[in-house]
Amino acid sequence: MKWRSKQLEVDRILTMLQEGPSRIAEAAANVPANLLHVPPGADDWSANDVLAHLRACADIWGGCIEAILAEDSPTIRAVNPRTWIESTDYVEQNFRQSLRAFTRQRDNLLSLLHSLRSEDWSRRATITGAGKPLVRTVHYYAEWLAVHERPHVKQIQRRVLAVTKG
Repeated sequence: MKWRSKQLEVDRILTMLQEGPSRIAEAAANVPANLLHVPPGADDWSANDVLAHLRACADIWGGCIEAILAEDSPTIRAVNPRTWIESTDYVEQNFRQSLRAFTRQRDNLLSLLHSLRSEDWSRRATITGAGKPLVRTVHYYAEWLAVHERPHVKQIQRRVLAVTKG
C-alpha cells in the first residue's frame, strides 16, 4: 500500500472502525435533514454524498473480508466503490436512514473482526480485474477501510459546518 509505511495494529484498526459511525452521527446531530443533502459548493459532495461513498466502500471492502474468511485463498474480482455506488440508491437515501444502515453494517463487520484469531488476519485472496493480480489479506482490507474513512469523516464534519454556518 502506498498510503502507509507500516501496518497498523489490529486493536487500532478496530478502534478506528468503531469510531467512524459515531463521529458521523455526532457531526450530523441537530442538523436539519435537508442540509445534509446540500453540497457546500457546485462541485462538492454533500455530507450525504460522502456517507454514500463510505457505504459503497464498506460494501466492497467488507465483502472482500467476508469472502476471504469464507473460503481458503479465494480469487476476487476487484470492484471500484465509485462504480458500485451507481448500482445502489445510497445517494438518494435520507441521511439518517443511510447512517443507521451504515452503523448496522459496521456493527456486523466489527463482530466478525472481533471474533477472529490472530492468524485469521493474515488470510488472503488474489484480487483480479484491476491490472496485475494482487494478494490482499483481511488485515489489508480492514486497515484500508479504517484509514480511508478517517479523512471522509472529517470531510462530513466540514460539510456540515459549511452548510449550517452559511
